[in-house]
Amino acid sequence: KTILKTAEVQRLNGIYGRLLKNSGCDYVEGRGKIVDPHSVEVTAPDGTKTILKTKNILVATGGRAFVPDVPGKEHCDTSDEGLVYEETPKVMCIVGGGYIAVEFAGIYAGFGTEVHVVCRRDLPLRGFDEECRKLVLSNLEKRGVKMHMNSSPVSVEKREGGGLGVTVSTPEGGNVVIECDKCMFATGRKPNVENLGLENVNVELGPNKAIKVNNILQTSCPSIWALGDVIDRIQLTPVALMEGMALTQTMQGNPKEPDYKYVPSAVFCQPPLATVGISEEEAIETHVGEIDVFVEGFRPMRNTLSGRDERALMKLIVDAATGKVLGAHMVGPDSPEIMQGIAVAIKAGATKAAFDSTVGIHPSSAEEFVTMRTLTRRVKCKGAAKM
Repeated sequence: KTILKTAEVQRLNGIYGRLLKNSGCDYVEGRGKIVDPHSVEVTAPDGTKTILKTKNILVATGGRAFVPDVPGKEHCDTSDEGLVYEETPKVMCIVGGGYIAVEFAGIYAGFGTEVHVVCRRDLPLRGFDEECRKLVLSNLEKRGVKMHMNSSPVSVEKREGGGLGVTVSTPEGGNVVIECDKCMFATGRKPNVENLGLENVNVELGPNKAIKVNNILQTSCPSIWALGDVIDRIQLTPVALMEGMALTQTMQGNPKEPDYKYVPSAVFCQPPLATVGISEEEAIETHVGEIDVFVEGFRPMRNTLSGRDERALMKLIVDAATGKVLGAHMVGPDSPEIMQGIAVAIKAGATKAAFDSTVGIHPSSAEEFVTMRTLTRRVKCKGAAKM
């Protein structure tokens, strides 16, 4: 099989380029470097240089894939290359346990590739609700993905006849070798701050090299601003868009802070995971008082009819004292579509009583969110009241 991704990537890049030009912006192609608080030097593809003068400078250079210092890492790929392989690998090793690793595992398993995922923890998707993480792991395994948990890459060797040998440590203390055609590292992303000239204007960076900004996205140099993955707050495209809208208001003389409360997100595994608000584990550590936890697990109708052994899960985290819904989580078909609507309700301050009084749409998975009336457990939290 040939994966025809390049044309689609080029099409999308063209759309964004046209949107930028049609908005009335002056579009200058090249590599930019800040030379002083109000000047950017642009080196065009042909090598010519131009100096742009401006009142304000916005740095929105995003992030790039990070590959740890493992012997043989030069033989490996990242998600950048994973989108443009000319041929589908027969066997693929993916190192990492985050959303990029999980999503690519599902993509290539769907192409018929034998996929091995090497994750240093006992569950994938650190930071998401634990019950959801367990179900995602189970569903990946049911789809044939070989999960190597509590394992880490030791080295990667290129074989003479082609292919790679990835040596992986095991929980028992030994090593195993995964023979594969491709090895992809999905081990996180780092802010793109190199060669931007930030040192010329004394822009302060954090320990992870992210640009430090204040509550309105201003850097330590007053005329320079930053947003998106380069400030490493929440690495999601819609969050960068929200930050951009806030910055627009600030530039117009109405200072506005970005609102990071109740940001929904999704992992496009099969079936996908979607969430908004806090997880049960986060609530236990930070919330004051008690929480009520409502959980419903079931096989969606499409799976019962098709015979697929794959379960869905829905979960609500509720403040026991006020009934306010603090978090919603779902693993199952259409969960991102469902969660986008749930996010509006939770951001508006919806209570469990409001959910319970809402009429469901039948038959649908979404109706489970308004019919979960049996308390699964009440949990005492460890958070301290603010004085």
